[in-house]
Amino acid sequence: MTRHFNFCAGPAALPQPVLERARDELLDYQGRGLSVMEMSHRSAEFVAIAEQAERDLRELLAIPDNYRVLFTQGGATLQFASVPFNLLGRGGSANFLHTGIWGKKAIAEARHLFGAAPVVASSEANGHSAVPRQADIALTDDAAYLHYTANETIGGIEFDYVPQAVRPDGTEVPLVCDMSSSILSGPLDVSRFGVIYAGAQKNIGPAGLTLVIVRDDLLDQACAEMPSLMGYKAQAEAGSMVNTPATYGWYLAGLVFQWLKHDIGGLAAMDALNARKAEKLYAAIDGSDFYSNPIARANRSRMNVPFVLADDRLDKAFLAESEHAGLLNLKGHRSVGGMRASLYNAVPEAAVDALIDFMADFERRNG
Repeated sequence: MTRHFNFCAGPAALPQPVLERARDELLDYQGRGLSVMEMSHRSAEFVAIAEQAERDLRELLAIPDNYRVLFTQGGATLQFASVPFNLLGRGGSANFLHTGIWGKKAIAEARHLFGAAPVVASSEANGHSAVPRQADIALTDDAAYLHYTANETIGGIEFDYVPQAVRPDGTEVPLVCDMSSSILSGPLDVSRFGVIYAGAQKNIGPAGLTLVIVRDDLLDQACAEMPSLMGYKAQAEAGSMVNTPATYGWYLAGLVFQWLKHDIGGLAAMDALNARKAEKLYAAIDGSDFYSNPIARANRSRMNVPFVLADDRLDKAFLAESEHAGLLNLKGHRSVGGMRASLYNAVPEAAVDALIDFMADFERRNG
């Protein structure tokens, strides 16, 4: 068996030790005589898996006691509707920062459901190459919360600060963040947020699971007409089991959390490794006239590195030859073109080294 280096933006690489353990436990989980996929979500065995996963996640992120952790379904995209349904029951508007495609989708969904969703700062004018400054953020008088996307997976632009969410009268409102492609990549002060959500298929586990971290005081602000399955309060009270959860995804996420704790050494160690990987690749891009990256240095994503070739007629050859070399899924998103290397937690440093070597060789042969 040959394992190639996978740079896919999602579903993304999973840690090999996690896959190996899941393989070993696939048919017979810890002597129970059945797979986790076959367990009742109400069984003592699965409840233990679920509770351990939450404990490990709380430890990794140092999640305060006044926050609920929900393991839900529907991806981050369902949260584009779930967040306003859960937070606008007392009126007001959802305010947004717009820094790319995923933020734009969240804005469109809020407008579809509630009519108004003011964009209070945007990076459209600079082609989403740098995030708005804090001084450029001007919330509306009726802001119920401020939503932003910490890292835009497609554009490769990442916030280098945590925005403050303050109305003109000085009232602080909850900060809501889509962290789908950056969560668990390093330490995080959860207490600065009202709601954090993330699709699992980047740094958490397989597609199908969604993580929501919500502060207790926000559990009673839902709209009456909200579909019941979307309710944060109901999910919190039911231990994320209002209906049958994504049990196998939950189990695999738990294995990833244990890998981060025991194999990596926690999020500070993961942060240092991710910084080193990204710095290497950006240095290779910046040191060449053959490759380029359009994002302002302060806002370059550590997780998703887009780059283009000076001659786009070589794109097909680059992709074909890189795949032949065992470097998979480097094609950029169809909306922006070029290349994109996603360097999530499970992508080893050796993968980045191999990519850099390939890029240098390709440039020598085609430059």
